Amino acid sequence: MALATEPFILNIGPVHPSTHGVFRMRVVLDGEIIQDVEPVFGYLHRGMEKLFEQRTYKQNIPLTDRLDYVSAINNNWPYVMAVEQLAGIQVPQRAEYLRVIMGELQRIASHLLAVGSVTNDMGMFITAFMYMFREREKIIDLLDMVTGQRLLYNFMRFGGVSQDIPTEFLPALTKFLKVMPGYLDEYDRLLTENEILLSRLKGIGVLKAETAINASVSGPVLRGSGIKWDLRKAAPYSVYENFAFDVPVGINGDCYDRYRVRMEEMRQSLRIIQQAVEQMPAGKEKIPTPLRLRPPAGEAYAQIESPRGMLGCYLVSDGTEKPYRCHFRAPAFINLTVLRELLIGQKLADAIVIFGSIDTSMGEVDR
Repeated sequence: MALATEPFILNIGPVHPSTHGVFRMRVVLDGEIIQDVEPVFGYLHRGMEKLFEQRTYKQNIPLTDRLDYVSAINNNWPYVMAVEQLAGIQVPQRAEYLRVIMGELQRIASHLLAVGSVTNDMGMFITAFMYMFREREKIIDLLDMVTGQRLLYNFMRFGGVSQDIPTEFLPALTKFLKVMPGYLDEYDRLLTENEILLSRLKGIGVLKAETAINASVSGPVLRGSGIKWDLRKAAPYSVYENFAFDVPVGINGDCYDRYRVRMEEMRQSLRIIQQAVEQMPAGKEKIPTPLRLRPPAGEAYAQIESPRGMLGCYLVSDGTEKPYRCHFRAPAFINLTVLRELLIGQKLADAIVIFGSIDTSMGEVDR
C-alpha cells in the first residue's frame, strides 16, 4: 500500500564528519529520496584574497599553503608562477624538477586521503583508510625531510624553491618509488572488486560529460566522466613536457570511475617522479630575488593541474610591493557546483558517498 508522505528538510553540517570540513547541505527529502539540495558555503571564509592585497608578494606565499591545506605545495605553485610572469623571473631547471617531484608526491598524498575517506563514507570504516594513511605517512616524512614541515610547507619561492633537497632525500625517495607500486596493487586487491565498494560506487552519482564541461569541472571529477583533459598534457607548464605519462579517464562518470581515476593517477605520478629523478640536473635551486619585490605594473595568470583540478592564480600589479588584486580559480569550488545535479533523485546514504567522491577541500572553496 502506497503511503502518503510529506517532504521534510534535513540540515547536514556545517560540522559533520561526512562533509569533509565546515560545509552545510540543506536537503529536501521524501523518505530516503533527495528531492532538492541547497549547498551552503562560506563557513571557512577568511578573506584570503583580500589579505593578499595587504601583504608583500613574498609574505603571501605562506598564505597559499592555507588555501588547500591537503595539497599545500601545489597551492604555492600557480601563485609563484604568476609573480614570476609579472617580474620576468627565470626559474633554474633544477628548481623546476624539484617542484615537479614535490608536487607529484603531494598529489599522491592527497589522492590517498581522498580514496581512504570515501571508503569510510561508504561504511568500510577505518581499515582501508589506515592502509592509505600508512603510505601517506611515508610521503609526509619525505616532504618533512626537505621542508621541515608536515602540513603547510611554504616550499616554493620566486625563482625556485626555499632549499635544495638534503643528501638523504634521494635514497629515501628511491626506496619509496620501489615499494609504492606494490602497495597500490595491495589497494586494488583490497578494494577494486570489493563487494561493498562496487555496490556503493557503481552507477551512483553519474556526472555526464556534457554537464561536466558546461560546469567547467576539472581534475579527476572531469576525467572520471571520460574527458581526457589534464593541464600537464594539454598546456604543459614547468618541465612536464619532458615526461611520458598517461591521462586515465573513466567511462560512466560515476563514483566508481572517479575512484579508479585517482588510483591510476597515483601510478602515473610515480612514473613522473621516477623520470624527474633521473633527469634532474645539478645547479642552483633558486635565483636571488629582492625581499620586497616590486613587479612592473600589469597582470598575469598562471595555472597548474592540482590534485583537485585546474588551479589558477590571477594577479594584478600596480608596481608596488603588494598585489593590487589577487584571485584564485579554485577547482574544489567549481567542482562542487554540480553537487545538486548529482544528488537529486539519489538516496540520502548515497549523498555522503557522492560528496566524498568529489574530493573537495573547504579551505580552497571558501578562501
